[in-house]
Formats: sequence, C-alpha cells, structure tokens
Amino acid sequence: SAARQYLACGIPVKEERLLTLKDCIDMSDLSDAEIAAIAEHEHVPEIVAAEIGCKLVHTSAGCTVLKRYFRENLTHAKAHHMDEKAKELALLLRRFDGAHPARSRLP
Repeated sequence: SAARQYLACGIPVKEERLLTLKDCIDMSDLSDAEIAAIAEHEHVPEIVAAEIGCKLVHTSAGCTVLKRYFRENLTHAKAHHMDEKAKELALLLRRFDGAHPARSRLP
C-alpha cells in the first residue's frame, strides 16, 4: 500500500481536496479579524484578503502597509460613530503590534 501523504498542518491528503477559506486564513499567519479588516479596507473577498495579507505580513514594509489599513479602518469607524467597531479595531492594532513588534513600528 502507498504511504499516506500529509499537508504541513498534519491533515491527511485526500484526492481532490480543495483549500477552504479557513485553510487559507490559517496559512496566512494572520487572524480572522486581521483578514476581515484587510478585506474591508481593500473591498475584496476574504479569500483574496488572505492572499494579500500573507504576502504583506512577511516584510517590514508590508507590516507597515497592514498597520496603515487597520488605522484607516479605525479612523473610518470613529468618523461614522461605530464605537464598538472602533474598539475592536483598536484592539486589533494592539494585538498586531504585539505579534509583529519589529515589523510594525512606525517611525
């Protein structure tokens, strides 16, 4: 019998297995909330936002771009009196800074 093949995350490979949105988000090194914020900022579906975020989060310049997206979303939420959303985005920014301290600091 053939040896079983596994994805990097330990899931057995099945014939004709398609990646789900959750698979893509998990591979992006970003949280669901960060992906949702990118999707909102860029006006794209979350699957596209996961790809964008995955590319950006791995460079200093990319982390700066992501931080700008999150700040712009926060500014928009505050301007439209979306207080709960503004609180969530402020927390998202703090968590992003914590997870990417060397990459996300603005001068």
